[in-house]
Amino acid sequence: MKDNRILEGKVCLVTGANRGIGKAIVERYAEEGAIVYANARKEASLDEWSKACAEKNQTTVTPLYFDITNGAACKEAIMKIKSDSGRIDVLVNNAGMVTYEMLPMIDFNQLRTMFEVNVIAMIQLVQLASRIMTRQKFGSIINMSSIVGVQGVKGQLGYAATKGAVISLTKSAAKELAEHNIRVNAIAPGMVGTERLIEVFEKSFKDKLSNIGMGRLATPEEIADACVYLGSDLSTYVTGQILGVDGSTSF
Repeated sequence: MKDNRILEGKVCLVTGANRGIGKAIVERYAEEGAIVYANARKEASLDEWSKACAEKNQTTVTPLYFDITNGAACKEAIMKIKSDSGRIDVLVNNAGMVTYEMLPMIDFNQLRTMFEVNVIAMIQLVQLASRIMTRQKFGSIINMSSIVGVQGVKGQLGYAATKGAVISLTKSAAKELAEHNIRVNAIAPGMVGTERLIEVFEKSFKDKLSNIGMGRLATPEEIADACVYLGSDLSTYVTGQILGVDGSTSF
């Protein structure tokens, strides 16, 4: 365990922590001394890992199992954190879903579900967490967007639309919550080498590597590092920003 951990004692909720970027964020937050609540839908899926992560980093990592689209479950989770830890310092809205389809092939039922997961559930959690943070007069909310929400991309119109909405809601929430000393920012990753993306990448997107200036996919840990910065006191005057972590990618 290293000295001078920059998230020491901060109470943090990370959604979508069962794999990929979310899992990396929890691990980095724990390394930096945070008290982490890790969310996933499937009961018991994080139990062993969270215990090992907590022991390794001499902190607390608590699994919270709920569906982010269930308003009552979200409220119960936020109130549990407040009851157990007394406050919420950082909310990382990482959970989301992704689709790949050209415009003529968009399934509108699936699109509605994606907006429910990627946008409406996020707004709901921002609302719930900010109520606690407003009373505290401090807090940091970090929303996961994407480079496709900034630039657009061929073959992912629906997904890009949801991530563009994340950017807009982030900027609006930042303006509304600034007077309460609550910061709201978003991270817009490029192509990240998660298990989920690598499966699709090998089949359909290998040619996209030439669009990345640095010539490689990002690691989940590199996105997590940006979350450490935005969750820490290194960014106390940063709000309403969309932080691109994309290795100079252009589509």
